[in-house]
Amino acid sequence: MENRLPVLRSPFSVRGSGDKNVDLTPLEAALGYRFRNQAALRLALTHPSCGPQNNQRLEFLGDAVLQLSMSDIVYHAHPEEEEGGMTFLRARMVREETLCAVARHLGLGAYMRMDHGCEMTGGRERPAVLADAMEAVLAAIYLDGGFAEAIRVVRALWPREQEVPLPVTDNKTALQELLQAHGLPSPEYQTIAEEGPAHLRVFTVEVRSQGQAIGQGMGNSKKKAEQAAAGQALEALKKAEDPA
Repeated sequence: MENRLPVLRSPFSVRGSGDKNVDLTPLEAALGYRFRNQAALRLALTHPSCGPQNNQRLEFLGDAVLQLSMSDIVYHAHPEEEEGGMTFLRARMVREETLCAVARHLGLGAYMRMDHGCEMTGGRERPAVLADAMEAVLAAIYLDGGFAEAIRVVRALWPREQEVPLPVTDNKTALQELLQAHGLPSPEYQTIAEEGPAHLRVFTVEVRSQGQAIGQGMGNSKKKAEQAAAGQALEALKKAEDPA
């Protein structure tokens, strides 16, 4: 996936700029997009704490804009990838952590409008606030300049695939992507044992790759047992790759 810009700390020194008359030109320069109607950008930067005229509707639209943009990028970057692999990759690229990283690179929090209480409790650095604002900004670009401009901005600002870490707790996703990186099919999970009374049930799950067992895990739900099995498989595969 192409990318021109690594995720960095904000290059701006602007702080506490919640005033509606703040100069947004530096932000437009960082986005690589100049608005014909800057009011759309100001609305995208307006937190719900400011009242009914806020960025929530734009956030709704921006989520769809980002999903379609990233779907297009992943589809063309991986012509041999199957649907499942593309879905997992897109999910990594559009999740809150990635949105937040891009927003922080832009210094987005410094430009947001929010009430004093939200600001005093760290609203400008809150991941959910930044991620929502980033989606709203993409929607504003889409409405102001069309989809071609929105996807161009996503291509320019988003980190490369290898720069986006896997969710630490999602062993199943990590295992799926590790196997795919080696050209192997998706893993298969099979419950091989259920023990204990109904209210204290313990499940044992085995994960297989190409018919061969590569990990086993236990848990008080099938989902937890699958995660445990995937975690064991990951450890075993990583040791095999790097025996030292």
